[in-house]
Amino acid sequence: MTKARDLRLSGLLLVAAMALAPGQVLAQAAGEGLTEPRALPPFQADAPRCAAPEGRNRTLVFLQDNEREFMMGVQRGLAAAAKARGLAFERKLAANDPAAMNRQAEEARAAAAGAVVVAPIDPTGLAPRLKALIADGTYVGAIVPPPAVSILNAPQFLTGSLLGEAAVQYIQAKLGGRARVVILTHDTNQYLAPRFAAMRQALKKLPGVVIVADISPSTVDRAGGFAVMQKVLLANRRIDVVLGADTVVLGALDAARAAGANRPEQFFGGIDGEPDAIAELRKRGEYKATVSLSSPVFAYAMGQHAADWLEGRSIPQAMDILPRLVTSETLAAFEADALAPDAVYADPARRETYLRMYGNICAASRDRFINFPWSSERK
Repeated sequence: MTKARDLRLSGLLLVAAMALAPGQVLAQAAGEGLTEPRALPPFQADAPRCAAPEGRNRTLVFLQDNEREFMMGVQRGLAAAAKARGLAFERKLAANDPAAMNRQAEEARAAAAGAVVVAPIDPTGLAPRLKALIADGTYVGAIVPPPAVSILNAPQFLTGSLLGEAAVQYIQAKLGGRARVVILTHDTNQYLAPRFAAMRQALKKLPGVVIVADISPSTVDRAGGFAVMQKVLLANRRIDVVLGADTVVLGALDAARAAGANRPEQFFGGIDGEPDAIAELRKRGEYKATVSLSSPVFAYAMGQHAADWLEGRSIPQAMDILPRLVTSETLAAFEADALAPDAVYADPARRETYLRMYGNICAASRDRFINFPWSSERK
């Protein structure tokens, strides 16, 4: 009876396992990694080597969410690193379709890809597939959401601080310490909320600053910024400073121009380094600054780490993408670095102005993959 019962139980477990989505069964073998949030020590570049993963092809696959300029920069950096290290490079574009990305992750696993870099669309749905890849020994690098053997994130408070402090310095130097300010926020996004907290903190330094609107546009795009700025201008014709993400601040600038409320001495400043924001900087008009993350530079580093992983080297568990304040004066140097990420990576001093690395992991210690929302700003 016992043997028959055990056989029935085994059969039930097998049927239940077969009912799971592809990738979920083997995901169990990867374990859950590090799930408790923690601070990571600085990366030790001289850490001992470990055994290289077995059965992995020297292929780097980029699971790309969409074709916005930021992600195209990631593609360029990864492709350059793959070429430099003798890895085949493949891009799989999901076009904002989470089901497509899930399928592409499974295809990468079936092909025994040695390395996968992902910009997740649906992190929860994708997680079992990424865990399965990690269990197999594949390098998995993720842009922000876990799980991954190496997580990439930006220090959000620092990002907001750079823009807020730039605005403060401009108000002091050009506006006599007084300004009427609009902050276009995304406070409902827990990952981005620290940006706006930092802006408010910076502006509090000046008693002559009045925040006349601190509001989230209904849509995070140029149209959303235009719509909310139209309403702000009905009650406050004179606005001196507008801060937020580039896409909504550009919309706000469109609204100011349409209403004839724009002036050369205004400070419009954003975050993300959007191409249209860069174009405005070249005009040297109302748009004074953007805080940008150089995606070709950090992607080149991820490609290098993928190759190191496949060769049994220890790599960082996490990396900060350090934000850069880009103005009309610093734009040329920033663009030159984006066109030559290999030169930036090869120069430790320049590289450290873009990237900060934490923790150590290799194929043999992959059970310690990051499985919590990592940020270097966590205390």
